Amino acid sequence: MSASTTSHTGPLRAAQIAAPQDTPTLVEVVRREPGPGSVRITVEACGVCHSDLLISSGMLPGTTFPVTPGHEIAGRIDALGENVTGWQVGDRVAVGWYGGSCGHCDACRDGDAVLCPELSIPGVAYPGGYADSVVVPAVALAAIPDELTAVEAAPLACAGVTVFNALRRTAARPGDTVAVLGLGGLGHLGVQFAQKMGFDTVAIARGQEKRDLAHKLGAAHYVDSTAGEPAQALQSLGGAKVVLATVTSSEAMSATVDGLGRRGELVIVGISPEHINVTPLQLVPNARKVYGHASGTAVDTQDTLRFAAQTGVRAWVEEMPLEETAAAVARMAEGRARFRMVLTTGR
Repeated sequence: MSASTTSHTGPLRAAQIAAPQDTPTLVEVVRREPGPGSVRITVEACGVCHSDLLISSGMLPGTTFPVTPGHEIAGRIDALGENVTGWQVGDRVAVGWYGGSCGHCDACRDGDAVLCPELSIPGVAYPGGYADSVVVPAVALAAIPDELTAVEAAPLACAGVTVFNALRRTAARPGDTVAVLGLGGLGHLGVQFAQKMGFDTVAIARGQEKRDLAHKLGAAHYVDSTAGEPAQALQSLGGAKVVLATVTSSEAMSATVDGLGRRGELVIVGISPEHINVTPLQLVPNARKVYGHASGTAVDTQDTLRFAAQTGVRAWVEEMPLEETAAAVARMAEGRARFRMVLTTGR
């Protein structure tokens, strides 16, 4: 039997996109009941991620319209489906890009479920978090620590876990030089996490006006990429053990390769369709690596939330109510958010 409690009264709302590239529109939706292995969540906050644009444009396979995006979800469980164990009604939970997986493929069995060929992404596999309520597989849940509000937790479920998990899986150790390329929605979190992990943190961005921001976020060094070659600046610091590329410019990523030290790593979390320019001669003599990193599973998100709660890492957010979803998405898409937009439902 399923367990539930009264969630919220009145009609349920969701921001739907009727066709590719359309503007989100708030509509009334029917309350869904969780099936076996799933839970229903009363959404309190949902971050607006740049990847949502891929979903709303229909670029991800499996997307059907109308679609409700949203994969930075924070709220409370209000109903349990059958065969759900380990969770209770009232638990505070977050759901990110990892919204479930098949459980039987090699990736899942090897503990790499975020790379499952049948990965369930909220907004693609099922309606996402731009809504009052969502139903998700219980395997996608991450517990939210009491120290974090829903608004604080939501962006950490995607942007946060992406940079935190990328950094902790590198070869960098406390005291090593780690550079974060970009100071946007991902980068401003990357700098905070890097500093709290004990790295000698370098922020790389465009313009001297971002120097104070970089230091406020925790960077020990700032490199203005418009004032000279970033690679030279990194080598003057002894070479970077890691460069975490959070920007969407392949040219900017390419410009950091020669700044890597011995066995240095360029770790890419920003998405770009353009080629990165790098030669074997740049890589082989110092055994450098260039590779991409994909988000993380629910337990990675839970680790991210716990680390943020313990260390004070927080996303800088702008809150907007669910009924202003279209304006929030536009602000994000135009690059005007400082630094993450978060929708709130008032639930």
